[in-house]
Amino acid sequence: MATIANPPCTTATIASASAQRCASRAATWVLAAAILGSSMAFIDGTAVSVALPALQVDLGASIAGEQWVVEAYALLLAALVLTGGSLGDIYGRRRIFAVGVAVFAAASAWCGLAPNLAQLILARGVQGVGAALLVPGSLALISVAFLPAARGRAIGTWSGFTSVTAAIGPVLGGWLVQHLSWRWVFFVNLPLAAAVLALVFTGVPESRAAGEPPRPDWPGSLLASTGLGSITFALIEAHRHRLWAGLAGAAGIALLTAFVLVEVRAAAPLLPLDLFHPRSPGMGAFSAANLITFFLYAGLGGVLFFFPLNLIQVQGYTATAAGAALLPFILLMFLLSRWSGGLVQRYGARAPLVAGPAIVAAGFLLFAQPGVGGTYWATFFPAVVVLGLGMAISVAPLTTTVMDAAGPERAGAASGVNNAVSRLASLLAVAGLGWVLMEVFTRTLSARLGLVPLSTATRQAILAQRDQLGAIATGNPLVQAAVGAAFVSGFRAILVIAAGLALASALVAALALNANAAHLR
Repeated sequence: MATIANPPCTTATIASASAQRCASRAATWVLAAAILGSSMAFIDGTAVSVALPALQVDLGASIAGEQWVVEAYALLLAALVLTGGSLGDIYGRRRIFAVGVAVFAAASAWCGLAPNLAQLILARGVQGVGAALLVPGSLALISVAFLPAARGRAIGTWSGFTSVTAAIGPVLGGWLVQHLSWRWVFFVNLPLAAAVLALVFTGVPESRAAGEPPRPDWPGSLLASTGLGSITFALIEAHRHRLWAGLAGAAGIALLTAFVLVEVRAAAPLLPLDLFHPRSPGMGAFSAANLITFFLYAGLGGVLFFFPLNLIQVQGYTATAAGAALLPFILLMFLLSRWSGGLVQRYGARAPLVAGPAIVAAGFLLFAQPGVGGTYWATFFPAVVVLGLGMAISVAPLTTTVMDAAGPERAGAASGVNNAVSRLASLLAVAGLGWVLMEVFTRTLSARLGLVPLSTATRQAILAQRDQLGAIATGNPLVQAAVGAAFVSGFRAILVIAAGLALASALVAALALNANAAHLR
């Protein structure tokens, strides 16, 4: 063996070798804990959408209730994810990560046991708080545990495994819903959390930021959470409580304005506004990249929320089949991510960030083609493939642009801001596009019911259930056909808007990014 030829070990070399082996073992524990911990959040995020039709039936939820099940989680995660990262720097990254895992697990148990919709929504909000602590903590632990030479590969491993879990999530969630209950979509987090905590307390070392880190920006967190919550309420409840929705929207705008003013003066702002300052006339690369992110992920988040409802409630798919329908999309993103990362070096950022979102827009329009019925391969499969290809071309160049625009010294802050922007985009899109779908659905259903021989009382009773969307059940084939056609009309409306958002992101890339470099200088 090669070690035989080595000189005898001195005390110093033995200590050094032991320290290196210890560090290597610790890094392995860290990577395993980070992958499993993040997997909980990713599985939960992708699996819950497949469970929505089942919990709608079980808990008697309206479309607004379903939106709140998703939005309560997304709201707290988007508003607190930057705070979660700073808490780790101050109080210990391992400690805050472990607290996040424990909170997420406890909230998951609460979700699974929730006897009614109100408790489920509250529990989902607590889940969002746990995710806001564990998601940034996972990458922070990896960054500290690995030396720069190995850090990129470690993050790539983390990214690859979390992509796989994201792909498994809808299929696993669909199978659990179909064969057990929607509650098991949440219970499945409990053994994962136990494994993560065992890894954390067995082999993950503690770390903190050097020096005296600033205190968390609590005023900023409070203003961001309440402002976003008010706007989300306004968008979700606009069709039911127009007066209260208008007041909430105005309050949300005022709170977010106050948030920006607070951030300008904060010693350690939750949102570092100086990142958005351009280095040259016009829009800076960081601002442009985040605007691209917002438009792109707004369309994607809205479509992916309503797509499973279409498949299960209108097209008649099982929960398992609906969960598997997006597998080509996720697998394409996973398989092509390394290739798309090299596009920036070959062509600069602008070309892929114009082409990718344009292909995404084409994918959204393909989703709008099918009516009711038809096989998956002839209807939605082409759209899923085109959407996956477009996102695969977009994601790696977009991330590279964000990180390059900020520079290595601000990489952590830049990543956190961009992550928050993508989650905020989905949060607002699910609420806003839900309002659009509801309006189109109601108008279309009313018009189609006018063509069906029904009494006025029966017609009004059906329209009174419009909050159920495709879940309206009457036993009358003509009415069910009208319900399905009305849902498809609403779904097509949000797809056209989503395509417009994707094209807007391509336009921003074309106008604001340098053609030959990863970012503007």
